[in-house]
Amino acid sequence: MSEPTREQIASALRSKPPIALTPGLRLEAEPHGALPLPPSTVWDLPGGTAWVYFGEGNRDLVRPVILADGFNTGPSSLDFSWEGLEFGDYALISELRRRGHDVILLGYHERSASILDNSRTAQAAIMRAIAERRGDTQLAVGGFSMGGLVTRHALAKLEHERVDHQTALYFSYDSPHRGAWVPVALQAFAHCIRVLDSRFSDQLNSPAARQLLWRHIEEWNGVPAQSDERAAFLAEMRNVGEWPRRPRLIGVANGTADGSGTDVRAGELALEGKGLSVVGTELYTQAPGDGELVAKPRVVTLKSNEVRTSGLPSIDGAPGGSLEGFGILADGFNALNPILGFKTDVRIRSHCFVPSVSAVDIRDLDTDEDLYADISALPPEDSGLDEFRLASRNEGHTLVTEELCTWLLDRLP
Repeated sequence: MSEPTREQIASALRSKPPIALTPGLRLEAEPHGALPLPPSTVWDLPGGTAWVYFGEGNRDLVRPVILADGFNTGPSSLDFSWEGLEFGDYALISELRRRGHDVILLGYHERSASILDNSRTAQAAIMRAIAERRGDTQLAVGGFSMGGLVTRHALAKLEHERVDHQTALYFSYDSPHRGAWVPVALQAFAHCIRVLDSRFSDQLNSPAARQLLWRHIEEWNGVPAQSDERAAFLAEMRNVGEWPRRPRLIGVANGTADGSGTDVRAGELALEGKGLSVVGTELYTQAPGDGELVAKPRVVTLKSNEVRTSGLPSIDGAPGGSLEGFGILADGFNALNPILGFKTDVRIRSHCFVPSVSAVDIRDLDTDEDLYADISALPPEDSGLDEFRLASRNEGHTLVTEELCTWLLDRLP
């Protein structure tokens, strides 16, 4: 049997679901067979959709809680939201409704669109909730991952425009207030494979990714830096006052508070290509220092390239919410027909995605000293949040747990 041509490989890749860096079920979890409950009503919003579930005993909107979706590719999915919020470790939607809260799951037409575009959708949802609410209970508004930034901007923007958002509580759930992280090795490989299938690269070069990522590269051989889009987003946040001032501001993090990182070590081989199309590919965890080798990407070429970085911290093993970035890439390749030559060995599946210090907005990400800081020993006023809670272990990004959710639920209006 002859080897597949470049065109056949490209066609095969594009016929499969895209490789997309997004949280999902834990590896040991079985897919849940249940379907989402039908919503009480659905709101068609500019740029998005809201699925509304009245609280137990409520016939109308009485105690609204808006939960905004996070970063991904394509439109928000009700099934995906329920998988994470209800069918995982803790049934958050059911518990909210049992306590009499009305759950508003806020989604977007495009999850990788600009945070500022999706902020307009969130602003519309807030005003719709006010218009349809019975009684005078103040809103709780927040979101998961990027959704916490979307709603943070939405509330601050409404205040900046002197619009009464009638919100008593803002909350974020493992949101990257000071930036998120995707290893340079993964970003470089995504851009190398773009000539065959651009979707992985497109996700990492999307407006939202450029705004979220602390360091970004647009091409495989780019120098990691703050993107222009992130700089503009941070300037817009300053323009609207950084944070909303009227509600109480709280947040939770899927990482530890004591500075203890994971077992991921800097400069370790995380992924190695074995199949003919990717043999020679080596992706490493981020190492500090100058001229550090982080990737040798090779995809259907005669030789591999080298990607080196300087001045970056040991961020992959930092305390925080993790993402199975290397694992997602390897699983996607190993699911392909072996004849295509994409067999891949993965030694390290996960990396830090949202460091603890970012999720509670208390330190920047530039140094190991800040990334691995003992947050419990830092002045709480260093954070933009009024109150925050961190997990007792480092766990998956936006993993819904009883530990974090009960703390949050006890603070809702």
